[in-house]
Order: sequence, then C-alpha cells, then structure tokens
Amino acid sequence: MTAAMFRIYDVSLDRSLSSRNAHLAREQAIAVDDLLEYNTFAPVGHEGGPYCLDLALADARLALQITTEQGAHVVRHHLSLTSLRRLFKDYFLICESYNDALTRPNPQRLAAIDRGRRAVHDDAAELLRKRLAPTVTVDKNTARRLFALIYALIADRYPASVPEAPQPGMRRLCAGAGIGICMEAARAEQSQ
Repeated sequence: MTAAMFRIYDVSLDRSLSSRNAHLAREQAIAVDDLLEYNTFAPVGHEGGPYCLDLALADARLALQITTEQGAHVVRHHLSLTSLRRLFKDYFLICESYNDALTRPNPQRLAAIDRGRRAVHDDAAELLRKRLAPTVTVDKNTARRLFALIYALIADRYPASVPEAPQPGMRRLCAGAGIGICMEAARAEQSQ
C-alpha cells in the first residue's frame, strides 16, 4: 500500500457552507487547496483510498462523510464542535487582535500575535486528532489543515471576528517581518 492510498483527493462542502463574504470564501478556498495538497488520511479498518471528504454543519456538529474515489461509502462521522469551541473563540480573538494591530503597525506586536495563533492552531490540531482517532487517523499537519478548513467554515457565522484582508502596504510590512495571520499565515507555515 502506498501513501497515495491514504489521502484525501477531493473535499466537498455543503452548499449552505459557502460564504457570501469574499474574504471568507478566499479563506475556504485556501484551506481546501492546502488540505488537498498534502495530507495523510486513513480511516480505521479500511484498506485504502484515496478518499473524498464531504463536510456539512448541523447544529454544533460537523458531519464528515468519507467515500472512496469510486464513490463507495467508507464511514460517516459526526464530530461535536463543542470541545473545540474555546479554541475557535481564541482563534477568532487572535484574528481580531491582528486586525486591530494593523491600524497601528508594530512588527513585534504582530509577531507576538502570530506566535499565539500558532499555539492555538497546534492545540486545536492535537484535539482534533484525538477526537477523530476512533474513526480516522490523520497526521499533525493534516489535522492543522482540517482545523483551518473548519475554522473557515464556521467563521462565516461570526463575521465580526474575521479580520479584513490586509491592505497591500500592510501585507508587505507583515511579510517583511515574517508575519502572517489566519489562512495566509497557516499556508506559509505549512509549506516550510
């Protein structure tokens, strides 16, 4: 069996999850693209894929429908998002802090915010790995990418907590200091 057999080749989102906010739609697209680019995804007890992952939100639960490339059902898993609520809130607050920090650029403050974002992202990825373990095994980076995607999906419900896209001058300042935030930062961090 090869690594290509234990990976996600396609992600589809419930139409109700598509964002009406252009920034959030971009965040979702980045999250999906990153997840598809590099991932390790092995449903427990299944001989191999690759797999298609369908995501849908229902109340405080995320429904994951996993099928093979040929469309054969593998497993359906409902993940309560309650245990991730605090981490989502922390992540939203960090993004909001970043947005506020952009009005008074300070590379040290932006770097501190980015370190906080990474720490929350790591904690969320580890919790997500544990919560998915009975159904599917994922590596740390795949869990990080899944958290980023789930964050992008849920962020549409809390638009006040999602930072606006930085202006071009601010983007250069942040990039010059090696700082990013939310999906763009997560993407740069994951490619290293």
